[in-house]
Amino acid sequence: MVSRFWTKVFSFGKAEAITIFPFIFLRRRGLKTDQVLLNHERIHLLQALELLILPFYIWYLVEFTIRFIQFRDFHKAYRNISFEREAYANESNFNYLKSKKLWSFCKYL
Repeated sequence: MVSRFWTKVFSFGKAEAITIFPFIFLRRRGLKTDQVLLNHERIHLLQALELLILPFYIWYLVEFTIRFIQFRDFHKAYRNISFEREAYANESNFNYLKSKKLWSFCKYL
């Protein structure tokens, strides 16, 4: 789903895509063909399911806040969230979602 509004609101305009369960919002239409980006966002969908959705978003915000205090830099904080680290590490592995173990993001804490 293409929505500049949601990507702007939830990422301060910094993200190309954002996952708000069960939707993936893209900043622009051309991203619909970016399979790596879509795989990254699908990893977030599975992470959200593993944590029963709402706790995923609470954990995400708490961890982002801790990382932002730690690094004092938006991008570094974002890139060091365990959910993002797992997604970036596996976004090019198109079989990852089939083999992903429950709560795999924990090894990226």
